[in-house]
Amino acid sequence: MPVLFSALLPPEDVVAAIAAELGARDSGLRWEPPERWHVTLAYYGQDDVGTRAAWLGERLAGRRCVDVRLEKAATFPGVLWLTVAGTELTPLANAAGAGAEPRPYRAHLTLARFPREEPGLAARWTERLADFTSRWWPATEVALMTSERERGAPRYRVARTFELDRA
Repeated sequence: MPVLFSALLPPEDVVAAIAAELGARDSGLRWEPPERWHVTLAYYGQDDVGTRAAWLGERLAGRRCVDVRLEKAATFPGVLWLTVAGTELTPLANAAGAGAEPRPYRAHLTLARFPREEPGLAARWTERLADFTSRWWPATEVALMTSERERGAPRYRVARTFELDRA
């Protein structure tokens, strides 16, 4: 069974804006490629796609689309990420199952990883991205994603999408 999670996928122009802002990336960090950039709503672990899709479809039925944007960089231990703004994002994540996780939901888009014992590696990037702000965009669908290891790295695939109401 694959590992599953639900996510919002940023539009192509927002991905391009992030990539342009990053410019040349040094080798001190393990950078996530743009094709893996996403905002996780909830993590499910190993699960059956059909069963989880039915569950998620019920949880998201009738939910409205949310406006989101990406902002300044921050870090968790070992992770450089962009902040995600959007007032209705946390309720959407909770509907998708984030409320069942042991830690509080923190919307973010992972940019890179670094050794936890070397937090200084990300410091120049948090400074460089301190004023970054993407455009607002309406997140009109939630993706149920699979994560599988291929050649030592995760490969994410969209298993199903769930439209959010635009009204």
